Amino acid sequence: MKILLSWLNDYGDFGDPTDPAAVRRVTDALTSLGLEVDSVTTVGETVPGVVTARVLRLVQHPDAAKVQRVYVDAGDGVERHVWCGAFNMAVGDVVPLATLGTTMPNGMTIERRGILGIDSEGMLCSASELGLGDDHSGIRVLPSDVPLGRPYGEALGITLDVLIDADVTRNRPDCWGYVGIARDLAAKLGVEFRPPTPELTVTGEHRVAPVDIIDGDRCARFTSTVISGVEVKASAEWMARRLTAAGMRPISNVVDVSNYVMLELNQPNHAYDVESLGGGGFRIRLARDGERLTTLDGEERTFGPDDLFICDADDVPIGLGGIMGGLDTEINDSTTTVALEMAWFSLVGIGQTVTRTNLRSEASARFERGVDPYGMPTAIARFVELLSETCPDLVVHAGAVDARSEHLPVEHRSVDVRIAAVNRILGTDLSADDLPALLDPIGYTVSGAGDTRSVVLPTWRLDSTDEVDVIEEVARHHGYDRIGKTVPKSVVHGELSVRQRRRRLVREVLLGLGISEAMPNPFLAPDTLAKAGLSADALHITNPLVAEESVLRTSLRPGLLRSVAYNESHRRPGVALFEIGHVYPPAEGELPGEYEALTVVLAGRQAPDAVAVWREIAAALGTGARLDQSKVPAGLHGTRSATLQAGRDPLGAVGEVAPDVLEAFEVTERVAILELDLDQILDREPKPTQWKSTSRSPSSDLDLSFVVPNDIPAERVEKAVRQGAGNLLVDVDLFDVYRGERAAEGTRSLAYRVRLQAADRNLTDADIADVRRGVEAATTKLGAQLRT
Repeated sequence: MKILLSWLNDYGDFGDPTDPAAVRRVTDALTSLGLEVDSVTTVGETVPGVVTARVLRLVQHPDAAKVQRVYVDAGDGVERHVWCGAFNMAVGDVVPLATLGTTMPNGMTIERRGILGIDSEGMLCSASELGLGDDHSGIRVLPSDVPLGRPYGEALGITLDVLIDADVTRNRPDCWGYVGIARDLAAKLGVEFRPPTPELTVTGEHRVAPVDIIDGDRCARFTSTVISGVEVKASAEWMARRLTAAGMRPISNVVDVSNYVMLELNQPNHAYDVESLGGGGFRIRLARDGERLTTLDGEERTFGPDDLFICDADDVPIGLGGIMGGLDTEINDSTTTVALEMAWFSLVGIGQTVTRTNLRSEASARFERGVDPYGMPTAIARFVELLSETCPDLVVHAGAVDARSEHLPVEHRSVDVRIAAVNRILGTDLSADDLPALLDPIGYTVSGAGDTRSVVLPTWRLDSTDEVDVIEEVARHHGYDRIGKTVPKSVVHGELSVRQRRRRLVREVLLGLGISEAMPNPFLAPDTLAKAGLSADALHITNPLVAEESVLRTSLRPGLLRSVAYNESHRRPGVALFEIGHVYPPAEGELPGEYEALTVVLAGRQAPDAVAVWREIAAALGTGARLDQSKVPAGLHGTRSATLQAGRDPLGAVGEVAPDVLEAFEVTERVAILELDLDQILDREPKPTQWKSTSRSPSSDLDLSFVVPNDIPAERVEKAVRQGAGNLLVDVDLFDVYRGERAAEGTRSLAYRVRLQAADRNLTDADIADVRRGVEAATTKLGAQLRT
């Protein structure tokens, strides 16, 4: 919310905008009230060197069709010649003249320049060139009675001001209007609050714009007031300046007054041209499926049964309720009579239409949060009061309509507030007699006696419904800075859960292995899953920010492969990365699936390296799984990968990424990979850790090579080696795999290094021979042949 301090001073003496101490006092108070100040900007600074000048003559040069020669007097009696490309001025008009040597806001310095050999002694300025808005269509014409040769700011009444940008939270709908902010600020600073109190006087004959509310659950109140004697013209300078500072473009007096009332009283409204209002009345109903309307922004849109239309009496849509009016009934230069609409719409309904259509406006922002359902009479009177400044013959006709439905919020609401509850929740030591001074100035009327008081809730605070909401107001105006800080006492000490500790252990193991953690984007392009060798069946995001991020990942693999490709393209091959994150498999029921996963990628490495990482994790977590090469997950190498099986449950996969997947991601090096379902692993009960003494005796390595049929997985051979080696076994390492012409057809050679060590003695040749025979026997049963 942009707050102009001079405007705010209309409702209370909050401080001089040119006094830094006063500005700081206001901004500090706003922040303490929960309206955090994002920025403070000085506005109203004029351009030195730009003065008022009167047009004396206009001459068209025969060789310059797009510019004219303008002769002006800047009050010193000297006739100055200026070339000008605008043609909207006339002889006698007063215009802003940038004299020679003036530096404009865009950095340009005005110098003597010539066209067709004739010098220009300055520049005539548009509003946009002076920072007075975005109108650059012509020269800014000033009031004709202003003195010449004076700074243009004096002619327009421009003074230095301060624009405060405050962050208004959703639970403060009243602070979307100046009066709501001023009410809170006045109570906080102890300043007299002066809200506008206009009186509406009916001066015209009975003239009605009837209202028929069809869908009262979406529109609970709709008022229409017929006003004639309207003259559409420019707004007063003071109003145009305030609207410009608030971020709105001045359009005409009728539209500007409508916007001003909305900003001041937080009451959106709309003035319809009665002559273009079919049947001269209103009908409020839900749109029919496929019904179309061209809104004020000039765009034609399609609506449906979830959207609320404001129609004329002939049932023709003329506006989208609470969001934007229709183009066909907008105010134009020939408008003389308007039907002023003010209404109260369902908060949820407005929000649904805004979300679906992505059509947002200043009005919808206020209706979504909740406006005062009983503030319309004041807003109507204020509209008439302000419009009368530029339309002195304005006539308000009798017969104003105020249509309501049973869905209108109750006007009189109250709650009981216990001072004991206030002190318990806030940690204060207030008495019940302190409540009126804190609450009455902001419209919460306190009555009764004793420790429990009745508090009448204001109609403009629909967010306040219960005792705790009133206690929040007490806290804001008592001052959060006056409430002491206390640490809650508990006999339970905080600690990590077992799952959290095991997850942290996994991270420590991986980081200890020199593997870096990565955090790729969880959203993918539609074709990325297929590139990674995975099923394209995935959850699609309804409203993605970009099309390249419209699918929820079903695996961590694509994101890490893109990271590997990025590093390789930047001449950083051989990266080792891991990610722990959630993945979202396709939904099998009403809700999508979700589980926590771990993926490790080792660029430039082979499958045994990924297996080694798995064994480190398994050892740290006290778990295990066998390698099942009969089941190779999609996207992994067919002969260098396996599924990790724990009984009948698959825990993940280990191996290498398939070559075609690497090619799709433009990765030229081999990539070892480990994929785990962390949900299963972290929840598994770890095996008890048993202490084992370190032997002081030397170890011996025994290299064994086997000829193994291709259909027998290496994991089964390793298992047989471990069984045959017995208690002397320390470790088994597959250090070579050979497939070639020297291996029989359908077989391969697997070479293992078996490390042996006794706990209490040195090994003998007999010990090693016994191990060799045991291993040979176990592997022969499997179908493997020990090479001699």
